[in-house]
Amino acid sequence: MPATVPLLELRGVAVGYAERLVLQDIDLAVPAGSVTAILGANGSGKSTLLRTAARLHKLAAGSIRVGGTELSELSAGALARRLAFLPQSALVPPGVSVRELVGYGRTPHQGLLGRASGTDREAVDEALARTRLSDLADRTVDALSGGERQRAWIAMALAQRTDVLLLDEPTTFLDLRHQSEVLDLLHDLAADAGKAVVAVLHDLNHAAAVADQVVLVGDGRLIAAGRPAEVITTEHIRAGYRLEVAVDTDPETGTPVCRPYRLNHY
Repeated sequence: MPATVPLLELRGVAVGYAERLVLQDIDLAVPAGSVTAILGANGSGKSTLLRTAARLHKLAAGSIRVGGTELSELSAGALARRLAFLPQSALVPPGVSVRELVGYGRTPHQGLLGRASGTDREAVDEALARTRLSDLADRTVDALSGGERQRAWIAMALAQRTDVLLLDEPTTFLDLRHQSEVLDLLHDLAADAGKAVVAVLHDLNHAAAVADQVVLVGDGRLIAAGRPAEVITTEHIRAGYRLEVAVDTDPETGTPVCRPYRLNHY
């Protein structure tokens, strides 16, 4: 596959429920080794966009490619070997260990008997190490802190060994320290492992700090897409959030920093 082909590409995507379109005219290309943050107000369609990329919603129009192959041409197993999706508020049965949870990520690679191979065990160990959970592998997931639990879910997705990783609000309900840990992990997965990481985020400043590309969705359409400094502007945030912000530049990182100062009531 040529290096110029994006790992994930959406062209003219539209999605609807019943008679109503909730997303339309969405174009997006996500290259290897990058983090893309999807931003937007509540109800803007950002989670629907992510779930559509994971083939959890039927397209009303357009096409989606993973590694140059149409999503519609892939079996469920083949898709799970190319793309991992981590939803919001994922639940795990009580008593499941961290290692067992991470091992679920190997399911798409196992045969009908579901027996773990040496490659499966290697993938689980690697995912645990990358998420700094090796020492907690035998602890039950329900005994972990919020940040550790979120890292365990990300480790499960990593164990799939896919090129594309989709995460829906991975920092929700985490405190500042654990948010930072998760964002650093996403950055490292893209920079060091060459993955295409796409995450729905709420915090504009987090998105600006971690993302190579930012996508702003509003009223079911793409308001802007590009580098953080190109998208996180007063005009775009006004359009996407009905919110007035001052946008400054962090002197150390050069990334935009937002400071809300007045609500607009339309």
